[in-house]
Amino acid sequence: MGEVVYDGGTVRRARYAVAVVFAVHGAVTGSFATRIPWIQDHAAVGAGQLGLALAFPALGASVAMPLASRITHALGARTALRVLIALWTLALVLPSLAPNLWTLCLALLVYGATAGMSDVAMNALGVEVENRLHKSIMSGLHGMWSVGALVGSAAGTLAAHLGSDARLHHALAASALTVLGVTACRWVLDLRSAQDEEPPPRFSLPPRSALLIGAVGFCAVFAEGASLDWSAVYLRDELGTSAGLAAASTTGFMLTMALARIAGDAIVNRFGAVRTVRVGGVLAALGGLLVVVADRPAAAMAGFALLGLGIAVVVPLCFAAAGRSGPNPSQAIAGVATITYTSGLVAPSAIGTVAEATSLMVSFGLVTFLACGLVGFAGVLRSADRDRPRISAPDAAVPGPRP
Repeated sequence: MGEVVYDGGTVRRARYAVAVVFAVHGAVTGSFATRIPWIQDHAAVGAGQLGLALAFPALGASVAMPLASRITHALGARTALRVLIALWTLALVLPSLAPNLWTLCLALLVYGATAGMSDVAMNALGVEVENRLHKSIMSGLHGMWSVGALVGSAAGTLAAHLGSDARLHHALAASALTVLGVTACRWVLDLRSAQDEEPPPRFSLPPRSALLIGAVGFCAVFAEGASLDWSAVYLRDELGTSAGLAAASTTGFMLTMALARIAGDAIVNRFGAVRTVRVGGVLAALGGLLVVVADRPAAAMAGFALLGLGIAVVVPLCFAAAGRSGPNPSQAIAGVATITYTSGLVAPSAIGTVAEATSLMVSFGLVTFLACGLVGFAGVLRSADRDRPRISAPDAAVPGPRP
Protein backbone atom coordinates (compact mmCIF):
# COMPACT_ATOMS: atom_id res chain seq x y z
CA MET A 1 0.00 0.00 0.00
CA GLY A 2 1.09 3.59 -0.56
CA GLU A 3 2.17 6.02 2.10
CA VAL A 4 -0.34 7.99 4.11
CA VAL A 5 0.05 11.73 3.46
CA TYR A 6 -0.65 14.27 6.21
CA ASP A 7 -1.19 17.90 5.28
CA GLY A 8 0.26 20.67 7.41
CA GLY A 9 -3.05 21.44 9.11
CA THR A 10 -3.48 17.83 10.22
CA VAL A 11 0.00 17.75 11.72
CA ARG A 12 -0.52 21.04 13.54
CA ARG A 13 -3.80 19.79 15.01
CA ALA A 14 -1.99 16.62 16.08
CA ARG A 15 0.60 18.77 17.84
CA TYR A 16 -2.04 20.59 19.87
CA ALA A 17 -3.86 17.33 20.61
CA VAL A 18 -0.70 15.69 21.95
CA ALA A 19 -0.03 18.82 24.02
CA VAL A 20 -3.45 18.43 25.66
CA VAL A 21 -2.66 14.77 26.42
CA PHE A 22 0.63 15.81 28.04
CA ALA A 23 -1.25 18.36 30.18
CA VAL A 24 -3.81 15.72 31.20
CA HIS A 25 -1.02 13.33 32.16
CA GLY A 26 0.59 16.01 34.32
CA ALA A 27 -2.73 16.96 35.92
CA VAL A 28 -3.18 13.40 37.20
CA THR A 29 0.24 13.55 38.87
CA GLY A 30 -0.49 16.93 40.46
CA SER A 31 -3.92 15.79 41.64
CA PHE A 32 -2.43 12.74 43.35
CA ALA A 33 0.57 14.45 44.94
CA THR A 34 -1.46 17.04 46.84
CA ARG A 35 -3.66 14.40 48.51
CA ILE A 36 -0.88 12.12 49.73
CA PRO A 37 -1.39 13.25 53.36
CA TRP A 38 -5.10 12.31 53.15
CA ILE A 39 -4.24 8.96 51.56
CA GLN A 40 -1.66 8.32 54.28
CA ASP A 41 -4.22 8.95 57.01
CA HIS A 42 -6.92 6.90 55.27
CA ALA A 43 -4.59 3.89 54.86
CA ALA A 44 -3.26 4.36 58.43
CA VAL A 45 0.42 4.09 57.44
CA GLY A 46 3.42 5.73 59.04
CA ALA A 47 6.12 7.75 57.34
CA GLY A 48 8.35 4.73 56.71
CA GLN A 49 5.50 2.67 55.30
CA LEU A 50 4.43 5.57 53.11
CA GLY A 51 7.98 5.81 51.77
CA LEU A 52 7.82 2.11 50.88
CA ALA A 53 4.46 2.53 49.15
CA LEU A 54 5.67 5.53 47.14
CA ALA A 55 8.39 3.36 45.58
CA PHE A 56 5.74 1.25 43.86
CA PRO A 57 4.71 3.76 41.13
CA ALA A 58 8.26 3.82 39.75
CA LEU A 59 8.45 0.04 40.06
CA GLY A 60 5.18 -0.43 38.17
CA ALA A 61 6.25 2.02 35.49
CA SER A 62 9.64 0.39 34.96
CA VAL A 63 8.08 -3.07 34.59
CA ALA A 64 5.19 -2.03 32.32
CA MET A 65 6.81 0.52 30.00
CA PRO A 66 8.25 -2.06 27.57
CA LEU A 67 4.66 -3.22 26.94
CA ALA A 68 3.70 0.17 25.48
CA SER A 69 5.42 -0.42 22.14
CA ARG A 70 3.71 -3.81 21.78
CA ILE A 71 0.29 -2.29 22.52
CA THR A 72 0.98 0.46 19.98
CA HIS A 73 2.02 -2.14 17.41
CA ALA A 74 -1.21 -4.09 17.96
CA LEU A 75 -3.71 -1.23 18.15
CA GLY A 76 -2.10 1.63 16.26
CA ALA A 77 -0.78 4.81 17.86
CA ARG A 78 -4.09 6.65 18.19
CA THR A 79 -6.11 3.81 19.72
CA ALA A 80 -3.23 2.78 21.98
CA LEU A 81 -2.86 6.31 23.34
CA ARG A 82 -6.64 6.59 23.84
CA VAL A 83 -6.72 3.34 25.83
CA LEU A 84 -3.57 4.03 27.85
CA ILE A 85 -4.40 7.62 28.78
CA ALA A 86 -7.88 6.50 29.92
CA LEU A 87 -6.36 3.76 32.08
CA TRP A 88 -3.97 6.31 33.58
CA THR A 89 -6.59 8.92 34.39
CA LEU A 90 -8.94 6.31 35.88
CA ALA A 91 -6.10 4.86 37.96
CA LEU A 92 -6.08 8.16 39.88
CA VAL A 93 -8.99 6.91 42.00
CA LEU A 94 -7.23 3.75 43.21
CA PRO A 95 -4.80 5.06 45.89
CA SER A 96 -7.50 6.97 47.77
CA LEU A 97 -9.59 3.78 48.03
CA ALA A 98 -6.82 1.76 49.68
CA PRO A 99 -7.62 0.92 53.35
CA ASN A 100 -4.17 -0.41 54.33
CA LEU A 101 -0.51 -0.61 53.33
CA TRP A 102 -0.75 -3.66 51.05
CA THR A 103 -3.73 -2.43 49.07
CA LEU A 104 -2.03 0.97 48.80
CA CYS A 105 1.12 -0.66 47.41
CA LEU A 106 -0.97 -2.61 44.87
CA ALA A 107 -2.93 0.50 43.89
CA LEU A 108 0.28 2.48 43.40
CA LEU A 109 1.79 -0.36 41.37
CA VAL A 110 -1.14 -0.16 38.92
CA TYR A 111 -1.04 3.65 39.06
CA GLY A 112 2.64 3.62 38.09
CA ALA A 113 2.24 0.99 35.38
CA THR A 114 -0.49 2.97 33.59
CA ALA A 115 1.52 6.17 34.04
CA GLY A 116 4.60 4.65 32.41
CA MET A 117 2.83 3.06 29.46
CA SER A 118 0.85 6.21 28.62
CA ASP A 119 4.06 8.24 29.05
CA VAL A 120 5.85 6.13 26.42
CA ALA A 121 2.90 6.26 24.00
CA MET A 122 2.48 10.04 24.16
CA ASN A 123 6.22 10.73 23.89
CA ALA A 124 6.50 8.44 20.86
CA LEU A 125 3.65 10.34 19.16
CA GLY A 126 5.25 13.63 20.16
CA VAL A 127 8.49 12.61 18.43
CA GLU A 128 6.57 11.58 15.30
CA VAL A 129 4.83 14.97 15.15
CA GLU A 130 8.15 16.71 15.72
CA ASN A 131 9.68 14.79 12.80
CA ARG A 132 6.90 15.95 10.51
CA LEU A 133 7.09 19.58 11.61
CA HIS A 134 10.89 19.61 11.20
CA LYS A 135 11.38 21.65 14.36
CA SER A 136 11.70 21.00 18.07
CA ILE A 137 8.42 20.70 20.00
CA MET A 138 9.27 18.16 22.71
CA SER A 139 10.34 20.75 25.26
CA GLY A 140 7.03 22.58 24.85
CA LEU A 141 5.11 19.32 25.20
CA HIS A 142 6.86 18.59 28.49
CA GLY A 143 6.18 22.19 29.46
CA MET A 144 2.49 21.43 29.00
CA TRP A 145 2.96 18.43 31.30
CA SER A 146 4.37 20.78 33.93
CA VAL A 147 1.48 23.20 33.43
CA GLY A 148 -0.96 20.33 33.86
CA ALA A 149 0.82 19.24 37.03
CA LEU A 150 0.61 22.77 38.43
CA VAL A 151 -3.12 23.02 37.60
CA GLY A 152 -3.79 19.61 39.11
CA SER A 153 -1.85 20.46 42.25
CA ALA A 154 -3.63 23.81 42.58
CA ALA A 155 -7.03 22.09 42.35
CA GLY A 156 -5.85 19.47 44.84
CA THR A 157 -4.62 22.13 47.22
CA LEU A 158 -8.02 23.83 47.08
CA ALA A 159 -9.79 20.50 47.67
CA ALA A 160 -7.55 19.77 50.65
CA HIS A 161 -8.11 23.28 52.04
CA LEU A 162 -11.88 22.74 51.81
CA GLY A 163 -11.55 19.40 53.62
CA SER A 164 -12.84 17.42 50.63
CA ASP A 165 -12.74 13.63 50.76
CA ALA A 166 -9.96 12.57 48.35
CA ARG A 167 -12.14 9.72 47.04
CA LEU A 168 -14.70 12.22 45.79
CA HIS A 169 -12.07 14.68 44.60
CA HIS A 170 -10.18 12.03 42.62
CA ALA A 171 -13.37 10.50 41.19
CA LEU A 172 -14.44 13.89 39.81
CA ALA A 173 -10.93 14.73 38.58
CA ALA A 174 -10.52 11.31 36.94
CA SER A 175 -13.87 11.65 35.15
CA ALA A 176 -13.09 15.10 33.76
CA LEU A 177 -9.52 14.22 32.77
CA THR A 178 -10.59 10.97 31.11
CA VAL A 179 -13.09 12.80 28.91
CA LEU A 180 -10.55 15.48 28.03
CA GLY A 181 -7.73 13.04 27.30
CA VAL A 182 -9.80 10.60 25.23
CA THR A 183 -11.36 13.46 23.25
CA ALA A 184 -7.96 14.99 22.47
CA CYS A 185 -6.77 11.63 21.10
CA ARG A 186 -9.25 12.02 18.27
CA TRP A 187 -6.83 14.41 16.52
CA VAL A 188 -3.48 12.67 17.12
CA LEU A 189 -1.80 10.97 14.16
CA ASP A 190 -3.18 7.49 13.48
CA LEU A 191 0.16 5.78 12.84
CA ARG A 192 0.25 2.03 12.27
CA SER A 193 2.97 -0.56 11.87
CA ALA A 194 3.56 -2.18 8.49
CA GLN A 195 1.63 -5.43 8.06
CA ASP A 196 4.82 -7.49 7.78
CA GLU A 197 6.55 -5.79 10.74
CA GLU A 198 7.45 -8.07 13.64
CA PRO A 199 5.87 -7.04 16.96
CA PRO A 200 8.33 -5.85 19.60
CA PRO A 201 9.04 -8.19 22.54
CA ARG A 202 6.76 -8.05 25.58
CA PHE A 203 9.71 -7.41 27.85
CA SER A 204 13.24 -6.45 26.91
CA LEU A 205 16.26 -4.64 28.23
CA PRO A 206 16.75 -1.08 26.95
CA PRO A 207 18.46 -1.15 23.53
CA ARG A 208 22.11 -0.12 23.48
CA SER A 209 21.19 3.03 21.55
CA ALA A 210 19.15 4.15 24.55
CA LEU A 211 21.74 3.53 27.27
CA LEU A 212 23.95 6.61 26.82
CA ILE A 213 20.93 8.80 26.11
CA GLY A 214 19.29 7.38 29.21
CA ALA A 215 22.42 8.14 31.25
CA VAL A 216 22.06 11.83 30.38
CA GLY A 217 18.40 11.67 31.37
CA PHE A 218 19.39 9.90 34.59
CA CYS A 219 21.57 12.87 35.62
CA ALA A 220 18.78 15.37 34.92
CA VAL A 221 16.02 13.39 36.62
CA PHE A 222 18.24 12.73 39.65
CA ALA A 223 18.68 16.49 40.07
CA GLU A 224 14.94 17.01 39.52
CA GLY A 225 13.88 14.37 42.03
CA ALA A 226 16.38 15.58 44.62
CA SER A 227 15.24 19.18 44.26
CA LEU A 228 11.51 18.43 44.32
CA ASP A 229 11.67 16.15 47.34
CA TRP A 230 14.43 17.79 49.37
CA SER A 231 14.53 21.52 48.55
CA ALA A 232 12.00 22.42 51.24
CA VAL A 233 13.74 20.19 53.78
CA TYR A 234 17.10 21.75 52.85
CA LEU A 235 15.88 25.29 53.48
CA ARG A 236 14.18 24.32 56.73
CA ASP A 237 16.94 22.15 58.23
CA GLU A 238 20.11 23.70 56.83
CA LEU A 239 19.07 27.36 56.76
CA GLY A 240 16.35 27.49 59.40
CA THR A 241 13.59 28.99 57.25
CA SER A 242 9.86 28.86 57.95
CA ALA A 243 7.74 26.06 56.53
CA GLY A 244 5.99 28.47 54.16
CA LEU A 245 9.22 29.85 52.69
CA ALA A 246 10.66 26.36 52.41
CA ALA A 247 7.59 25.19 50.46
CA ALA A 248 7.87 28.24 48.21
CA SER A 249 11.30 27.04 47.07
CA THR A 250 9.74 23.85 45.70
CA THR A 251 6.98 25.80 43.93
CA GLY A 252 9.58 28.14 42.47
CA PHE A 253 11.58 25.20 41.18
CA MET A 254 8.51 23.75 39.46
CA LEU A 255 7.55 27.10 37.93
CA THR A 256 11.08 27.64 36.62
CA MET A 257 11.05 24.23 34.96
CA ALA A 258 7.62 24.81 33.41
CA LEU A 259 8.54 28.20 31.97
CA ALA A 260 11.91 26.97 30.69
CA ARG A 261 10.30 24.00 28.96
CA ILE A 262 7.67 26.16 27.27
CA ALA A 263 10.40 28.49 25.99
CA GLY A 264 12.84 25.66 25.32
CA ASP A 265 11.78 24.77 21.78
CA ALA A 266 12.72 28.19 20.43
CA ILE A 267 16.14 27.89 22.06
CA VAL A 268 16.70 24.34 20.75
CA ASN A 269 15.62 25.33 17.25
CA ARG A 270 18.12 28.20 17.29
CA PHE A 271 21.13 26.64 19.00
CA GLY A 272 20.62 22.89 18.70
CA ALA A 273 20.11 20.19 21.29
CA VAL A 274 23.76 19.61 22.18
CA ARG A 275 24.66 23.24 22.86
CA THR A 276 21.40 23.81 24.73
CA VAL A 277 22.05 20.86 27.06
CA ARG A 278 25.69 21.87 27.62
CA VAL A 279 24.71 25.39 28.61
CA GLY A 280 21.90 23.95 30.73
CA GLY A 281 24.40 21.66 32.44
CA VAL A 282 26.58 24.66 33.29
CA LEU A 283 23.58 26.51 34.75
CA ALA A 284 22.49 23.44 36.72
CA ALA A 285 26.01 22.92 38.11
CA LEU A 286 26.22 26.58 39.11
CA GLY A 287 22.80 26.26 40.75
CA GLY A 288 23.87 23.16 42.68
CA LEU A 289 27.06 24.89 43.80
CA LEU A 290 25.06 27.91 44.94
CA VAL A 291 22.80 25.62 47.00
CA VAL A 292 25.83 24.00 48.63
CA VAL A 293 27.56 27.25 49.60
CA ALA A 294 24.42 29.31 50.38
CA ASP A 295 24.21 30.76 53.87
CA ARG A 296 20.92 32.58 53.26
CA PRO A 297 17.54 31.33 52.04
CA ALA A 298 17.46 33.69 49.04
CA ALA A 299 20.74 32.30 47.70
CA ALA A 300 19.59 28.70 48.10
CA MET A 301 16.27 29.44 46.41
CA ALA A 302 18.14 31.07 43.52
CA GLY A 303 20.30 27.95 43.32
CA PHE A 304 17.26 25.68 43.09
CA ALA A 305 15.77 27.96 40.43
CA LEU A 306 19.00 27.68 38.39
CA LEU A 307 18.89 23.91 38.78
CA GLY A 308 15.36 23.86 37.40
CA LEU A 309 16.32 26.15 34.53
CA GLY A 310 19.37 24.06 33.65
CA ILE A 311 17.74 20.62 33.57
CA ALA A 312 14.32 21.64 32.20
CA VAL A 313 14.80 20.63 28.55
CA VAL A 314 17.10 17.64 29.05
CA VAL A 315 14.49 14.89 29.40
CA PRO A 316 12.38 16.10 26.42
CA LEU A 317 15.53 16.10 24.29
CA CYS A 318 16.45 12.63 25.55
CA PHE A 319 13.09 11.33 24.33
CA ALA A 320 13.54 13.13 21.01
CA ALA A 321 17.01 11.64 20.55
CA ALA A 322 15.79 8.16 21.53
CA GLY A 323 12.99 8.38 18.98
CA ARG A 324 15.61 8.77 16.23
CA SER A 325 18.26 6.41 17.57
CA GLY A 326 16.96 3.13 16.14
CA PRO A 327 14.36 1.41 13.99
CA ASN A 328 11.77 1.17 16.79
CA PRO A 329 11.12 4.59 18.36
CA SER A 330 8.66 3.31 20.99
CA GLN A 331 11.11 0.67 22.22
CA ALA A 332 13.99 3.17 22.42
CA ILE A 333 11.78 5.71 24.21
CA ALA A 334 10.63 2.99 26.61
CA GLY A 335 14.29 2.21 27.35
CA VAL A 336 15.13 5.84 28.09
CA ALA A 337 11.96 6.23 30.13
CA THR A 338 12.84 3.14 32.19
CA ILE A 339 16.26 4.58 33.03
CA THR A 340 14.87 8.00 33.92
CA TYR A 341 12.08 6.54 36.04
CA THR A 342 14.72 4.49 37.86
CA SER A 343 16.60 7.71 38.53
CA GLY A 344 13.45 9.26 39.95
CA LEU A 345 13.11 6.22 42.20
CA VAL A 346 16.73 6.25 43.35
CA ALA A 347 17.27 10.00 43.83
CA PRO A 348 15.14 10.75 46.92
CA SER A 349 16.42 7.75 48.89
CA ALA A 350 20.02 8.32 47.77
CA ILE A 351 19.90 11.94 48.91
CA GLY A 352 18.46 10.84 52.25
CA THR A 353 21.08 8.10 52.72
CA VAL A 354 24.00 10.41 51.96
CA ALA A 355 22.48 13.13 54.16
CA GLU A 356 22.11 10.72 57.08
CA ALA A 357 25.74 9.64 56.75
CA THR A 358 27.09 13.16 56.19
CA SER A 359 24.79 16.13 55.56
CA LEU A 360 22.31 17.51 53.05
CA MET A 361 25.04 19.86 51.87
CA VAL A 362 27.12 16.87 50.78
CA SER A 363 24.04 15.33 49.13
CA PHE A 364 23.61 18.36 46.92
CA GLY A 365 27.31 18.21 46.16
CA LEU A 366 26.45 14.88 44.50
CA VAL A 367 23.64 16.60 42.56
CA THR A 368 26.14 19.22 41.39
CA PHE A 369 28.57 16.51 40.26
CA LEU A 370 25.87 14.79 38.20
CA ALA A 371 24.85 18.12 36.68
CA CYS A 372 28.42 18.41 35.37
CA GLY A 373 27.79 15.13 33.54
CA LEU A 374 25.26 16.95 31.36
CA VAL A 375 28.08 19.12 30.04
CA GLY A 376 30.38 16.18 29.30
CA PHE A 377 27.87 13.81 27.71
CA ALA A 378 25.53 16.20 25.87
CA GLY A 379 27.00 15.04 22.56
CA VAL A 380 24.99 11.80 22.67
CA LEU A 381 21.85 13.88 22.07
CA ARG A 382 23.07 14.96 18.64
CA SER A 383 20.31 12.94 16.96
CA ALA A 384 17.77 15.30 18.55
CA ASP A 385 19.09 18.20 16.45
CA ARG A 386 17.16 19.28 13.38
CA ASP A 387 19.19 18.98 10.19
CA ARG A 388 16.40 18.95 7.60
CA PRO A 389 14.76 21.95 5.92
CA ARG A 390 11.57 23.15 7.56
CA ILE A 391 8.21 23.13 5.83
CA SER A 392 7.32 26.70 5.03
CA ALA A 393 4.09 26.29 3.10
CA PRO A 394 1.14 26.14 5.47
CA ASP A 395 -0.51 23.23 3.65
CA ALA A 396 2.61 21.32 2.61
CA ALA A 397 2.06 17.59 2.41
CA VAL A 398 3.80 15.60 5.10
CA PRO A 399 4.43 11.91 4.45
CA GLY A 400 3.55 9.43 7.16
CA PRO A 401 4.37 5.78 7.63
CA ARG A 402 2.86 2.89 5.77
CA PRO A 403 -0.46 1.74 7.26
